[in-house]
Amino acid sequence: MSSRKWLAGGLSIALCVTVGWGTGFAGKESAGSVPLETVVDYIHAVLESDRTFYTVHVVERMQRRGVIESSEKWREISALPLPAQFVEESSRLASMTGVEVKYRLISSNPISKLNAPATEFERKALEAVMAHPEQPYKGAVTEGGARYFQAVYADLAVSPVCVTCHNADPRSSKHDYKLRDVLGGVLISIPAPE
Repeated sequence: MSSRKWLAGGLSIALCVTVGWGTGFAGKESAGSVPLETVVDYIHAVLESDRTFYTVHVVERMQRRGVIESSEKWREISALPLPAQFVEESSRLASMTGVEVKYRLISSNPISKLNAPATEFERKALEAVMAHPEQPYKGAVTEGGARYFQAVYADLAVSPVCVTCHNADPRSSKHDYKLRDVLGGVLISIPAPE
């Protein structure tokens, strides 16, 4: 199994355990259940640390050494996935486990229009994390008749690779990012008990 699959698989397992533990396994509340706000914080901590490690110690290192490039078309050209594709792929793999956790990147200045805010909650959350990146924006939402607890955390440019990619892409509406700037947000959504 490739290291990419191990990394994504490990993230998926950690998320499943975290979500299952926090929601009392299959939504059954118990005396030892963890508040949903804490569960999304746990998920974000795992996701952010895995993605930062991947960005800094895999993508940046391999590109700097000229070993392999990262690309949005990573599957077609046998390149490394961009850090954004790392998030997309790990979310897809997590959803295949049956645990209803979802996460994705969102931005007011998205390179891919798929990452634009899709709801009023997402728009408000992006405004909030842009103004106060240290404070996630959290709340309950209803979508398609189901209740979810959602949180948006600031998505920071953690590496020169992030800055270069976002500034150079012609689809980007912003070309003056600097290291540690807020690129957008990481949206995490988990089922909320009725």
